[in-house]
Amino acid sequence: MTARALVVADTHLGDGQAPRLIDRLRHLLDGLDGLDGLAGHDGHAGHAGVAAIFHAGDIVHPRVLGALREYAPVHAVLGNNDVGVRLPERIEVELGGCIIGMLHDSGPSAGRDRRLRRIFPGADVVLFGHSHIPWHETHVERGHVQHHVNPGSAMQRRRQPACTVAVLTLAPGAIGVEIVALG
Repeated sequence: MTARALVVADTHLGDGQAPRLIDRLRHLLDGLDGLDGLAGHDGHAGHAGVAAIFHAGDIVHPRVLGALREYAPVHAVLGNNDVGVRLPERIEVELGGCIIGMLHDSGPSAGRDRRLRRIFPGADVVLFGHSHIPWHETHVERGHVQHHVNPGSAMQRRRQPACTVAVLTLAPGAIGVEIVALG
């Protein structure tokens, strides 16, 4: 079965600011751009059309995660700005028959592919944030394709043309990654 996931990072939102993120993501959370009825986490049509939401750190306030949980289960890791937020630094999750690894800071771009492969050798997708730069590349080793994805920032574009998130389509042997610019 195919599963869809929404990936966000670097929201940097304080207490009371979670509604700003939800407003920005509403078109995705309410059906993934009109793709209502996609299988949710329980195999039935989900409210959000996504099986899960991944947050790759720099959440800043835990209420951001609570707001996202209204739409789908949330998996999150600790970012360097997440003071007082209790989250793991790294996780691995199975979704749609695929293994997803996630951490906040992937380190310098030089050697990133080999470094992420060492940290998450069996992962099909590795998610990270920190730079606010949307990124998708694949790394192939011994026939195993690993996708490396930074969704960019949903709230702080910095030098990028737009704020962005990523949408994953997950099925064994068939992984799709779309970087979505937010209006």
